[in-house]
Amino acid sequence: AGGNVAGTVKDQVTTTEGGVTLIGYTDMNSRLASTSSSLYANNQLKWILSAGPTTTKVKGELALDHEDIAVRGMMVLEKGVMTWPWIPPAPPPPKLKPPAKEVVPLIDADYQAMYMESAKKATYAAVGLLGVGMISPTAAFSSMLSTFALSGVIGYQVVWGVAHSLHSPLMAVTNAISGMTAVGGIYVMGGGLTPSSTAEALGALATGISAVNITGGFLVSKKMLDMFQRPDDPPEYYQYYGVPAAAFVGGYSLAAFGGFSQMSTLAATVSAMGCIGGIGGLANQKTARMGNISGMAGVSFGLAATIGSMDWSASQYVQLAAVLGSGGALGYGIGSKVDPTSLPQTVAAFHSLVGLAAVFTGVGDFLAHSAHNPELLDGVRLTSVALATVIGSVTAAGSLIAFGKLNGNLDSGALKLPMRDQMNAAAGVATLGCMGLFIANPSPATGLSALMGMTALSGGLGLHMTASIGGADMPVVITVLNSYSGWALCAEGFMLNQPLLTTVGALIGSSGAILTHIMCVAMNRDIVSVLLGGFGTASTGQGEAMVFEGEAKFTDVAATVEELKEAKEVIIVPGYGLAVAGGQYAVADITKTLKEAGCNVRFGIHPVAGRMPGQLNVLLAEAGVPYDVVLEMEEINDDFPKTDITLVVGANDTINSAAEEDPNSIIAGMPVLQVWNSKQVVVMKRSMGAGYAGADNPVFFKDNTVMLLGDAKVTLEAIKAELAK
Repeated sequence: AGGNVAGTVKDQVTTTEGGVTLIGYTDMNSRLASTSSSLYANNQLKWILSAGPTTTKVKGELALDHEDIAVRGMMVLEKGVMTWPWIPPAPPPPKLKPPAKEVVPLIDADYQAMYMESAKKATYAAVGLLGVGMISPTAAFSSMLSTFALSGVIGYQVVWGVAHSLHSPLMAVTNAISGMTAVGGIYVMGGGLTPSSTAEALGALATGISAVNITGGFLVSKKMLDMFQRPDDPPEYYQYYGVPAAAFVGGYSLAAFGGFSQMSTLAATVSAMGCIGGIGGLANQKTARMGNISGMAGVSFGLAATIGSMDWSASQYVQLAAVLGSGGALGYGIGSKVDPTSLPQTVAAFHSLVGLAAVFTGVGDFLAHSAHNPELLDGVRLTSVALATVIGSVTAAGSLIAFGKLNGNLDSGALKLPMRDQMNAAAGVATLGCMGLFIANPSPATGLSALMGMTALSGGLGLHMTASIGGADMPVVITVLNSYSGWALCAEGFMLNQPLLTTVGALIGSSGAILTHIMCVAMNRDIVSVLLGGFGTASTGQGEAMVFEGEAKFTDVAATVEELKEAKEVIIVPGYGLAVAGGQYAVADITKTLKEAGCNVRFGIHPVAGRMPGQLNVLLAEAGVPYDVVLEMEEINDDFPKTDITLVVGANDTINSAAEEDPNSIIAGMPVLQVWNSKQVVVMKRSMGAGYAGADNPVFFKDNTVMLLGDAKVTLEAIKAELAK
C-alpha cells in the first residue's frame, strides 16, 4: 500500500518499474464498507461486553463494572442520574529509587603493625606468666594458678556458645552453681549439734545461705527452661538421670567411708565437669534442660566430695543436714514464687547471698586459724582471705542496692553525690591500705581490725557505686555482680586450696564477664563508664541534646485492629512495660490470631530489653510464643522497611532513633531496633514520658507513628477481643 512512500499518486494505483504496486486511494471506508462496518461493530460489542460482562445469567440484563476506569470515564447517565464528569482517582505515587549507597574507599591496612601489636601483647602475657611463676610461694599455688587459668579459658569458650534467648537461664544456673560457696562454709563449720565458736557459726551461716542459692537457682532455671518447650516437642524424661547420679553419690560415699580417700579428688573432678556441662548445655534449646540437670549433678557431687573428706562426728553431720535442709527449703520456697517479671531482682538477691557467704567464710577462716593454727596463715592464705572478703562485700552490698532499684524499693535514678569519684577513690585506697596491713600478718587483734575495716569499706564502696548507676544500666550491673560472685569463689579456692572452687569460680567469673561485654556492646558503652556513673549522669556528646519538635498523633484500638487485619507483615517489639503490665498472654493470643489469618508475625528483642539479659525471651516463652519467631536485633533490623505494622509494646530506649540521629543524646551510638523504618508504627505506652534512660524519643513524633496510650495489658486484651470478632 502507498500513501507514505515516494511515488504514490493520490486516488490512483501505479506500478513501479520493479513491479511494486502503489495504492493511493483515500476513500478506503467507502470501498470497504462491509469490512469496516464489521470491524466497528465488533469493537463496540467487545467494549460493551468488557464494560459489564453478563454475569447474572439473565437474558437482556447487563451489569456495569464501575471499577473499570474506561467504563466509568465514558458514562454520562445511569438510571437517570448524571454521572459525568467523572473525577478519576489520583495516580499512585512514583516509586522512589533508593539513594545510591556511598562507596567508601578501602583504606590500606598496615597488616605488619597489626601483627606486631598482637605479638607485643602476647609477649607481655608470656612475661607476666613467667613472673607469676617465679614469685609463686609454693608448688601448690602454681598448681592452683594453672587450674584457674585453664578454667577461665574453658569458661570463655563455653559461655560464648550460649544463645542470647537463654541468657536469663544462664544467669540463674550460674547463680545456683555459685552456691558452691557452701563448700567453703563446710570447711569452716564445726562444733557439735550447734557451732561452738564465732568462726564455726559463720561457716554454718555461709553454708545455709549457699543452700538457698543452690535450690532456688536451679528451681528458677528449670521453670524458665520449661517455658521454652513447645506443644509439639517430644516428651522428655530427665528424671531418669537421677538414677546414675544417686548411684555415683552412693558409691562414692561407700568408698570414702571405706577408706578410699583418693575418691574425693575424683568426685571433685566429676563435679567440675558437671558444672561445665551445665553451662555448655545452654548453647541451644535442645540441650538446655539437660544442661540444668548436669549443673545439679555437678553441685551435688561437689558437696558429696566435700562431706566425704571431712572427719566429723555424727552430731556435726546432723548440724550440717539441718543447715543444708533449712537453706534448701527456703530457697525452694523463694524459687517457686518467682515469675519472669520478678526475675531480675531475684537474681540480684541471690548474688547478695553469694557475696555474704564469701565474707562469712573468709572471716571465719581467719578467726579459726588465728586462734588455733596461726602458722598456716601465710601470705597466700591471707591474700586470699582478703580478696574473698572484699569481693564478697562489694558483691553483697551492690546486689542489695540493685535489688532495691529493680524491686521498686529505691529510686531507679543515679545517685549524684558531690565529689563521688573522689569518694570512691578514697574508699578504694583505704581498702587497699587495710589489705596491706592485713597481709603483713600482724597480731590477731590488729589483723581482725584490718579485716573488718576492709569489709566495711568495700561494702560501702559497693553500695555507693551501685547507687550511682542509673536504672538503664541495670542489665550490665546484674552481669557484673554475677562475675564478681565467681571471682569471690575463686579466692575461696585459693584460700582453702580447693581446685574445685577455683574451677567453678573461674567458670562463673568468665561467664559474667562475657555477658557484661555483650551488654556493653549492645549499649555502645564501656564497662568503666557504666561502673563510674552510667546513664543519667551526663550527655555522651559535647553539646546540648537535640530538641525534637513535632506533634504526636494518637490512635485507638478500633483503628489499630483494622490496620492489623489488613497487614501481611507484622513485627512486635516488646519492652519491660510488657512485663510490668503482664500482657504477654494477650500478645501471644494476638500473634496466634494474626498467624491464622495468614499474617507473618515475628518479635524483635533488643539485647538489653527488660532488666536483665534474655528476660523478654523468657516472658514470651511463658505465654507460649514459639521461640523460633522471636528474633534478635541483628536478625530483624533489616526487615523493618518491608513491614506493614510494627507494634511497640512497652519499649522506649531500645527503639529510640535519637541514638542514631543525635550525637549529643544520652544514648548516642547505642544500637537500637529501627522501628521507624516500618510503613506504620503503633507505640503502646502508659504516657508520653521518657524511658528508663531519661532520653526524649523522636520516634513518637514521626509521620508514620501513632501513639496508643494506656495500660498495655488492658489495651492488648481489647485488641485481642476485636480481632476475634
